Amino acid sequence: MLAMEFAGRASPPIGTVDTVLSGEWLCIEKGFARKFPLAIGSIDGKHIVLDCPFNSGSEYYNYKRTYSIVLLALVDSHYNFIFADIGCQGRISDGGVFTNTLLWNKICTNSLNLPPPHPLPGSNIDVPYIFLGDGAFALSEHLMKPYPGQHNIGSEKREFNKRLSSARVVVENTFGMMTARFRVFRMPIPLQPEKATLITMTCILLHNFLRRSSTSSCIYTPPGFIDIYDDDSVLIQPGSWRKEQEKTCAIRNLRNVARRSPKDATEIRNEFTKYLSNV
Repeated sequence: MLAMEFAGRASPPIGTVDTVLSGEWLCIEKGFARKFPLAIGSIDGKHIVLDCPFNSGSEYYNYKRTYSIVLLALVDSHYNFIFADIGCQGRISDGGVFTNTLLWNKICTNSLNLPPPHPLPGSNIDVPYIFLGDGAFALSEHLMKPYPGQHNIGSEKREFNKRLSSARVVVENTFGMMTARFRVFRMPIPLQPEKATLITMTCILLHNFLRRSSTSSCIYTPPGFIDIYDDDSVLIQPGSWRKEQEKTCAIRNLRNVARRSPKDATEIRNEFTKYLSNV
């Protein structure tokens, strides 16, 4: 259940997210339900740093003054990739990348086979199934992100941010595993964007295979490799993959960009905030 889209290229996607059935989304939601109900994936974007592409001008030049393509990915609670968009020019923010993906198009056209909205426990207001993002994304009906700024201990907004961050950390761990295991990402990739895109796609497919295989999963991600959290979702032990990342790593964060949130998305976030502050 992996969809690949190559931004800016003629290559067709490998599978499509509209083949994911409503029941399969519900299975994904079960993995997030304890920390964040109705979440059906954690989304994030990273720069894949390259050597300067031939005759590209500033097309791949990003805000960190390196050349890159963008990998935007959606993962489940078991550290598997559900969807990935690879190859967008590094000058574009991950929120901007998201609005140009097959995934976003299917959301906007209501053709993603998502389960119908329903109320959170104790409420009579329907809310949709959502993806979990960070501050780089725009808040929308199907994408929740943290409240900006600092919030008092015990406040509803602080609790919401904590619960969202603890649920969406799986995507950070997933990128970290792949970076630590596939040495091609230890340094900027000395290839042109088209070949770097194919290599990244191959690593994602291999990652999913190794994670899902009963014979390789414990070797690929042994005990202690992934961050360990307590029952309250507080980080108590960083995974060993963090020690294996080099400062020259080819996979790097994107920039957060402030955006105004639409009213309906704000109301949906308020519903989640009320519920999460009382459980």
